[in-house]
Amino acid sequence: MPELPEVEVIRQGLAQAVNGARVASVDVLDSRALKRHQSGDASPAHDFAARLTGATLRAPARRGKFLWVPLDPGPAGADGGAIAPTTALLGHLGMSGQMLLRTLEQPDDRHVRVRAWLDTREHGELRLDFCDQRLFGSLALDELIATDDGEAAGWGSEHALIPGQAAHIARDPLDPVFDAERVLEQFARRRVHVKKALLDQRIVSGIGNIYADEALWLARVHPETPAANLSRQAGRRLLDAVHGVLEKALAEGGTSFDELYVNVNGESGYFAHSLNAYGRGGEACSRCETPIKRILFAGRSSHFCPRCQRRR
Repeated sequence: MPELPEVEVIRQGLAQAVNGARVASVDVLDSRALKRHQSGDASPAHDFAARLTGATLRAPARRGKFLWVPLDPGPAGADGGAIAPTTALLGHLGMSGQMLLRTLEQPDDRHVRVRAWLDTREHGELRLDFCDQRLFGSLALDELIATDDGEAAGWGSEHALIPGQAAHIARDPLDPVFDAERVLEQFARRRVHVKKALLDQRIVSGIGNIYADEALWLARVHPETPAANLSRQAGRRLLDAVHGVLEKALAEGGTSFDELYVNVNGESGYFAHSLNAYGRGGEACSRCETPIKRILFAGRSSHFCPRCQRRR
């Protein structure tokens, strides 16, 4: 599943093209991709296409694994300032979602579910393809609501407004107003394994299985340590590790194990070459050469070094 670095790479790629673009038309090829779109009694496909066609897009924003593009509400106000948007195109990539920018003459991408034809300022006519092989991802038009802390909603956002469907998501470690102490306070109240706490998007967002394993390895914390048992020092070390792993993965374009994750140009990330724990079961730990152990965790795999990450 694309995690924070992958979604941020996509946001950055979109930002170079969609800000100020006008949506010329929309083709909904598979309405299952609109499972989050709320259309009342109307057809989701018809309502989505009708409301998005003709809209002008603003700069995309992101919190955790949620990505949204605000729709420009109209001309500037009397004071010349931009009017705050009220609606956004909200995207979640699920397991295999992709958002691809293509020129008109490029061949069709596989598993296209929704296509928007754009008139952009700098790149002329482009198409934006939402592709999703496994259909766990989704697009929707969603109303923007005020953030609960009054701060800008997320990375790339200039307004304290967030799509209602993403409002329950906690801030992520790369967010400029991320509050590490608040996260540590929530850890202290939870008896669940610390890895489960890291994956809880209501506590801290953007972290999935890959980067949880990597951060725990870097911080030398056993994944089955109860979150409440972490000392304040160990908790801070873990959050520092999370931040460092996410930043490094972002710099390397994210993690690609197959063709399911690519950036907006269809290119793969290369952080998979930097992994120390995830997916390396049976291989030597790069720190102490003890074989990395793989265990089942909530129906998925969890990887750690039994020597470096002893359960205390």
